[in-house]
Amino acid sequence: MHDPSELASRLGADHKGFVLDLEDAGAIASVVDQIGAAMGIDILVNNAGLGIVFPAEEPNCEAWDKTMRINLRGPWLVAAAALPYLKASGRGRVINISSQAGVIAIEEHAPYGASKAALINLTKVMAVEWAKFGITTNAIAPTVVETPMALVGWTGEKGERARRDIPVGRFARPAEIAAAARYLASEEAGIINGAVLMADGGFSVK
Repeated sequence: MHDPSELASRLGADHKGFVLDLEDAGAIASVVDQIGAAMGIDILVNNAGLGIVFPAEEPNCEAWDKTMRINLRGPWLVAAAALPYLKASGRGRVINISSQAGVIAIEEHAPYGASKAALINLTKVMAVEWAKFGITTNAIAPTVVETPMALVGWTGEKGERARRDIPVGRFARPAEIAAAARYLASEEAGIINGAVLMADGGFSVK
């Protein structure tokens, strides 16, 4: 994991880095409060996630529970802890990074897909409940994004086959997902609330 303090120092004096364990509810509440007290919170992007894959027939409860804690419970608790600061900002934005796997079925993605599908529904509930505070909540559902974690799982023939199945013929680039998040965080996107932005090169429309 990159050191957020080192990254913050490279970005400049106005930046700060914090670390928290998404499986630790107490740590989430404490650290999010530290962030809010230090600088306020007007934009929250829930991007961290875990991808453990195995067939649905395997009763791997430990992997299932860990996936749900990080991919679903974590974003919920972070957003709930950030809510007072999002309210205070007057234009809060919550952007949850879901997945194409949360919209369509992908083999061996039972826990991951279930967690990301639930995150989409959580996004919609937050969108309905929090709009009255001037907060919008949206989700982005990418195909495989070319991050180090994803590229490990999508190498060789598996990756080539997956790319061929995507109409644009490639995976998503991190900068493309970041640009989508920037738009949803902007003033111009204020009318967009409860949406799921598919960023999968057209795969899900086939």
